[in-house]
Amino acid sequence: MRSPLMRRLGLSAVLALLLAVFGLAPGASAASPVPAELTFATDSASTTPGGTVNLSMTITNNKTYDVWFVYQTIEPTWLTTQRPDLKYGFTGCSLATATGSTPCSGTGPADLGTNYGATIPPGQSRTVTLTLRVAADSGCNGNIGFYSYFYAEFSDSTNISGGPVYTPETRVLCA
Repeated sequence: MRSPLMRRLGLSAVLALLLAVFGLAPGASAASPVPAELTFATDSASTTPGGTVNLSMTITNNKTYDVWFVYQTIEPTWLTTQRPDLKYGFTGCSLATATGSTPCSGTGPADLGTNYGATIPPGQSRTVTLTLRVAADSGCNGNIGFYSYFYAEFSDSTNISGGPVYTPETRVLCA
């Protein structure tokens, strides 16, 4: 006597084969890229008190419309705020352009978005580099890290919010 379970499995296999042959089965599809993406990089994983590290922030337009407006915040991580002996600040800001670097319009944990020089055409990126200076009397053997939220508006009247995006941490080493 044949098992009813085997009949069901056989029927299911035949049905799946027919769907695959005639192209009606669901296909694998690649996820579409995020319309705008924010990434971070540092030029060094560590520094000493009195040293500097360049923190680069790149926003990439993956959409088929221009980015018209970018708003971005940058704040220290919770672990960074728990080390009151770490003393640091942003001392410089530049925007990479085709003709070289130009100074930013402002630095600090407020509106960094204006520094990207929007409009950002489809498929292009803009990179802003902040100079992080560690005070000479800063404590050491601690990590300095930041997180960021961003908002971008596109020329097709859509927008995207993203974050938190975390920076690589910079280790402050004793000399």
